[in-house]
Amino acid sequence: MMPILTCFLIDDDPDDHEIFKMALNEISSYLACETACDGEEGLQRLHSDEDFLPDYIFVDLNMPRIDGKECVRGIRKIERLDPVPVIIYSTSTASHDMAETKKLQANGYVVKQPRLEMLAKKLKEVFVEHGHGHYC
Repeated sequence: MMPILTCFLIDDDPDDHEIFKMALNEISSYLACETACDGEEGLQRLHSDEDFLPDYIFVDLNMPRIDGKECVRGIRKIERLDPVPVIIYSTSTASHDMAETKKLQANGYVVKQPRLEMLAKKLKEVFVEHGHGHYC
């Protein structure tokens, strides 16, 4: 039996949480998702729960309190998370956002999709790219 692959979604929109989880369910029953409502909550969980080591961290750019770029900076300061791919998950298609987040050591960029099957396809591409294609 395959182990569960855990994604941690940091996003301030509860609807995006549901859509993301639905897309993961479309891909495989071996994909799980935990969520945080904003960058501050996400970083707090990652700092305080040393046993929590997600396989992927997805971060929205536009959030209150701590935005996605600050969140990525904070994640990259947590040494135990060094091997974890951090993927930006945003509505922004701006090339400067993509370039800047890459400089911050984000490992990928997924633009939020208008349809569930399109999002599932994009997420599959991320998993394949990072060596987890067997989950798809």
